[in-house]
Amino acid sequence: MENTRWDKFLEALRKILIKVILPIRKKREKFLSNLRLSIMLRISMGYLKLLITHGILLMIGIFILYMYTEKKNFGVMADDIIASIQEVDGSIYINPYFMQGLSMKIEHIESRNEVYNDIAYDPTSDKAFFHGIHFDRKSDNHILVINEIKEFIINNDDYLGTFQYDLTGSYYSFLSMLWKLIILYIIIVAMIIRKGRKNDDDFIEPIQIMSATANRLTAHNLHSERLNIEGTKNELKDLANVINQMLDRIETSYESQKQFVSDASHELRTPIAVIQGYSNLLDRWGSSNEEVLQESIEAIQNESRTMQDLVEKLLFLSRHDKKTLKLKKRRFNMRPMVEDMVKETKLLAFNRIIKAPELEDVHIYGDEQALKQAIRIFIDNAVKYSKDGDEITILCNNKEGDCVITVRDTGIGMTRKDIEHIFDRFYRSDEVRSQNISGHGLGLSLAKLIVLAHVGKIKVRSQFKKGTSFIITIPKKRF
Repeated sequence: MENTRWDKFLEALRKILIKVILPIRKKREKFLSNLRLSIMLRISMGYLKLLITHGILLMIGIFILYMYTEKKNFGVMADDIIASIQEVDGSIYINPYFMQGLSMKIEHIESRNEVYNDIAYDPTSDKAFFHGIHFDRKSDNHILVINEIKEFIINNDDYLGTFQYDLTGSYYSFLSMLWKLIILYIIIVAMIIRKGRKNDDDFIEPIQIMSATANRLTAHNLHSERLNIEGTKNELKDLANVINQMLDRIETSYESQKQFVSDASHELRTPIAVIQGYSNLLDRWGSSNEEVLQESIEAIQNESRTMQDLVEKLLFLSRHDKKTLKLKKRRFNMRPMVEDMVKETKLLAFNRIIKAPELEDVHIYGDEQALKQAIRIFIDNAVKYSKDGDEITILCNNKEGDCVITVRDTGIGMTRKDIEHIFDRFYRSDEVRSQNISGHGLGLSLAKLIVLAHVGKIKVRSQFKKGTSFIITIPKKRF
């Protein structure tokens, strides 16, 4: 029952806090977000806050140490009094010059007889003891009185002494000294702030230089403008290096995009020019000359298909670059798909010797259409860069569950320089261009993206004038 009431109370308190505290917090955050405070001002305010709070703690610490020292002095005085106590004819004699600011009560422990008492304590008055500290609520004459009990022996008799230390004078002395300490601390804080502002300026200067450099950055000077890290230290140097590396990546990406647009425009220019040429030819003589008409139609159809193929590849690459390319993955057997492509290749490239000696069952997880498109690119390249009578070998092997597709030809091969760039967009070797072999130089880059999207690997082995092998590995693991 009590737990239920407590839970209800906590729930009610939570609702009240949500209704009261949250709106205040939101208004505060909104207000602070509208304030455009500089970093230097925020740092200075933070330092000032620390100086004030720690200054208060410092004053409290000094007060505690000062009063502890005064209390210790009174303790020494009490010890001196105990040492000076004498018993004369059964009476206790105390040297009175020790008694400045100190009162005491002495009683015999065994008989409980009080032999001396000058403590101004009346149980009927407003004076009272509280944890050893004597507070006087009626008079300001005694602000702080500390009580301490000591046991001692006089002439083999045990006595109990209650000593009261009046620290009121010490308290007032500290108050008079406190204002001097505060003024001194304010002077020190002002000196720290002045010195700190200079240090802040030195600290902020590299950031201001970085900001000015960033403001000067444009597409035209991206290759030349970088943050100067000379003289910069620690985290700011690391930040400048990170920003420079980021600018290098942006420059590379920007130059790549420029090259991509330039190459795409160049590749589209040729079929467009051909289509325009044949359109003009049709406009002049197509209606009366059937031979011109047929030639123009075939040329326009061929160039249209070329443009369509190029545009589809560009769209695929664009989706990949924008991270919008989605693959529909599922488990399937790679062997039937490779068998179909072998049959298609034999029909289309009947003047090549197509071999498929090893086609093994291997189940993988991936996008069947995308992988078919990638393997088709490798096979088409093998056909394109080989001659009549050359051999093209297609293998599908199961290597411990991984699918390994090999496309090998005995065509023109590649140089080491070509191998380093064959997956670059729009790259075509000089040998290929000199032989007027058609293509855009996008196929291999597109195939590589598909294979990498399946966490696969591509190995290339080639000898110039002797042939090329592409070995594609698709892992069995599901990614």
